[in-house]
Order: sequence, then structure tokens, then C-alpha cells
Amino acid sequence: QVQLVESGGGLVQPGDSLRLSCAASGRTFSRYNLAWFRQAPGKEREFVAGIGWTGNTFYLDSVKGRFTISRDNAKNTVYLQMNSLKPEDTAVYYCAVHITGAWFPEGSYDYWGQGTQVTVSS
Repeated sequence: QVQLVESGGGLVQPGDSLRLSCAASGRTFSRYNLAWFRQAPGKEREFVAGIGWTGNTFYLDSVKGRFTISRDNAKNTVYLQMNSLKPEDTAVYYCAVHITGAWFPEGSYDYWGQGTQVTVSS
């Protein structure tokens, strides 16, 4: 079982930056595939960014060039650096972990965090 603890959300103005963190339990974190999803009010949850255990990354088209996903295996933590935030980025952001089977970044995940609210408003 993997436990996930997220932090870093908040209310910011358009153009501001935030850095989300997700600390995970597990003795084999370095082999986990990790991702961030988000869900806005009235919308379905969507894939935002993913990073494999090899370090390869994937992004939602609308966040490319603005968001960066990274991982620190020594701290069992995955990050999402969000720059140039826009109102349409407003959502609850979730950390997710894929462990078992073939990994498809936008596919299903084994464990989820509780979510952290990001609000971008002027």
C-alpha cells in the first residue's frame, strides 16, 4: 500500500507560480511511475503531467512550456512546478502512482492522493 501526502496548493493571481509536492511511502519509489491529474468543477479528471521511473516526461498540451514535473527519489517526492498560471488551471490537483503492469501515462493508476486545491483568480 502506498500513502500519498500532497501540499503546495493555494490561491494565486494569473501569471503567478506554485509548486506542488507529493510525498509517497514505499520502499521502491525509484521504480514508480508518477503523475499529476486535475479536476475542475463540472469537468472530468484529466491528465496533466507524468514522469516515469526512467525520467521520461509527458504533458497535457495546454501546460507544455509552463508546467514541469520532476522527482526526488531520495525524498520519495514528486513535484509539479506551475508557472504562468491561468484561470483555466483552477482545479483540484491529484498525485497518482502506477506500480503494476505496463504504464500508459494517461491510463489508470494504483494509488491517489487526497488532492490539493489550486485557484487562479484576479
